[in-house]
Formats: sequence, C-alpha cells, structure tokens
Amino acid sequence: MRTGLVQLIHQQSDLEVCGEAGLPDEAFRHLSKSKPDLLLTDLTMPGRSGLEFIHDLLALHPSLLILVVSIHDEKIYAERALRAGVRGYVMKESGGKDLLAAIRLVLSGQVYISPKLTAEFLGGLSCTSNHCNTSLIRKLSDREFEILRIMGQGKTTGEIALQLHISSKTVDAHRASIKQKLDLKSATALVSYAVRWVETEKA
Repeated sequence: MRTGLVQLIHQQSDLEVCGEAGLPDEAFRHLSKSKPDLLLTDLTMPGRSGLEFIHDLLALHPSLLILVVSIHDEKIYAERALRAGVRGYVMKESGGKDLLAAIRLVLSGQVYISPKLTAEFLGGLSCTSNHCNTSLIRKLSDREFEILRIMGQGKTTGEIALQLHISSKTVDAHRASIKQKLDLKSATALVSYAVRWVETEKA
C-alpha cells in the first residue's frame, strides 16, 4: 500500500515524497530530518494506537498537516481523528483521484472529508440517539474506544494493559466506564458487544 502511494505521488508534478516509514519510531526520526508539509498515516500500526501516534506527532510538530488514509470505517474513526487534530480522512478504497484531491485540499489549508461523511455529519445534527447507530460509541473517550476495540479482538485485561502500557487496574476502570456508557449489565455482555462490534467493522 505504501509503495503504491509513493508511486502515485511521485507521478504528480506538484507533489514530492520526502520520506516514508513503517513504524512510529521510524516516522519520528524521519520527521526531524525531512520536515514534510504533510504526513499521510493509517490508524493501524504496530505496538500503539494510531490516535495516540497523532497526538504525539502534533505535540512535537504542532504545525504538521496530517491526512489519515485508512481502511477503518470513516463513520466511526474520522470524527475521532479530526478531534485529535488531523486535517482530513480518506478511506483506502476511495482511489487515487480522491486521495490526490484530499492531499491538495489539505495542503491548501482546508479540511477534507468525503461527501458521504459530510452528509452523515449533517444528518447527525438532527437524528435522535434511537436512530443513530454510532451514538453510543461516540460517547466513549479515545482511550475507552481503543480498549473496546482491543477487547473485541479477544484480549484479556492483562494483555490490554501490556499493549497500552497501563496498569490492569486502569483497564478495569475503563471497562467499567465503557459498560456504563454502553448501558451494558455485565462484563460478559461487554465482551460480547466488543466482539460483535469488531466483527461488524470488518464486514
């Protein structure tokens, strides 16, 4: 995927790739040297949350423009990514034409979201919680959202704590908060919800 992006951008007379990385730490090292105007990133990466990666990037490079290019459903992830400070969100399935349009729009100082997502946001202004499929998920903090996603992958509390570099007690506290926000009555119901949600996202 990254090779394809590089080739696509290299074909444009007004754009240039100044670096690429496969790991977050590698990306930080490249950034200090290449100083790009725009960074393209996915939200799925080894060893850490993509949203945390974005927060850390902008803490060190507050003027950096970030465009997310991801397989994850924009209806769920784009709002969180935009809140984290990115300037656009493109689904990988959108194709090269939409991606280049998004790149140029963000570089011009604007924010890019797809027409479909724009309609979703506008529709959300008038919908009630009973009719909004993602309304409950939106109540979760970014950390709670990440824990729910990892729970849905079948990870235990200890495994989640290890992956996110937090204590098991902290994970348990977040699990209790998630359960309350999603109006679930038991830990078993919470795990079941998480698994179903992850499976639905893959579909």
